[in-house]
Amino acid sequence: MSTTRMKIDEDRAWQAVLARDRDFDGQFVTGVLSTGIYCRPSCAARHPRRENVRFFDAPEAAEAAGLRPCLRCRPTEVARDEEAVSRALEALAGAEETPALAQLAERVGYSPAHFQRVFKRAVGLSPAEFLRVRRVGMAGDALSAGASVTQAIYDAGFGASSRFYEASEGRMGMAPSAWRDGGRGVTIRWAVVPTTLGEMLVAATDKGVCRLSFNESVDDLAERFPKADLVQGGDDFSRLLVDVVGAVEQPGQSRSIPLDVQGTAFQEAVWRELQRIPPGETRTYAQIAAAVGRPGAVRATGSANGANNVAVLIPCHRVIRTDGTLGGYAYGLEIKRKLLEREGT
Repeated sequence: MSTTRMKIDEDRAWQAVLARDRDFDGQFVTGVLSTGIYCRPSCAARHPRRENVRFFDAPEAAEAAGLRPCLRCRPTEVARDEEAVSRALEALAGAEETPALAQLAERVGYSPAHFQRVFKRAVGLSPAEFLRVRRVGMAGDALSAGASVTQAIYDAGFGASSRFYEASEGRMGMAPSAWRDGGRGVTIRWAVVPTTLGEMLVAATDKGVCRLSFNESVDDLAERFPKADLVQGGDDFSRLLVDVVGAVEQPGQSRSIPLDVQGTAFQEAVWRELQRIPPGETRTYAQIAAAVGRPGAVRATGSANGANNVAVLIPCHRVIRTDGTLGGYAYGLEIKRKLLEREGT
């Protein structure tokens, strides 16, 4: 979402249009000569034929060529949208209570419905969801650092413990105290199974899969959850295990598998964006950073990608470097390459 002007590489620009890559919004606009309009690279409208497309470095250049702005993607409003989202994020950062959508929209000069779309497109979450995830993440960080549950909840801005538990419903399988205390009181079932990618460790709580890794043992799992009750196998777990193995052998079939993972607000935003990448496609670290509303946080995005505890189910293997090389992977580039090949990438 940078507004820095670029010298247009037309082949790369066309690939950005085909990928609807928001990272290029503001860097050029796409003129469609057959319709007389110009769009953002990320415009959701049907793709034009390549021979009808001309690229311009700014809306003014497109209008000088006789084109008019698309009413769907509003290419002239990129800078205004970025400023509106930035101001809203500042307001949310200092908010003790969730501001009404109408209040936020009025503050930045948008209608509520349009601002909701603009904010969610930039950040990946609605304003209310963003604030909830941010606060739960702050509480999780405090718990991991050794704060008491009560202190962590109130320091994160929740007026009562019940508000925290409501906000974290469906997000954290483990209770906050167990999360802080190495899984104390939580039963984690596990198995190490052979796959065509090598030995795979799968572990799950009663909420969902909390660990999927290659070439690790139960000893590695015990280091992550030293106070959990580790139990090998089980009937319900075995049924889940069949689904997990199927998702690994045929990547892209894992959306219905429940997960029990926790991270900071930023990490979870990155993980959600990873789950939006369709099988057979890849994104760069810069594209993921832009998609979660933090285009300058490419390194932090790489770190969040590496902090993923459930390989394949959260498909961090679909993220590559800007130059097209594979980049890193916790379990080795050969496994990453094979996963991408299976998806037809």
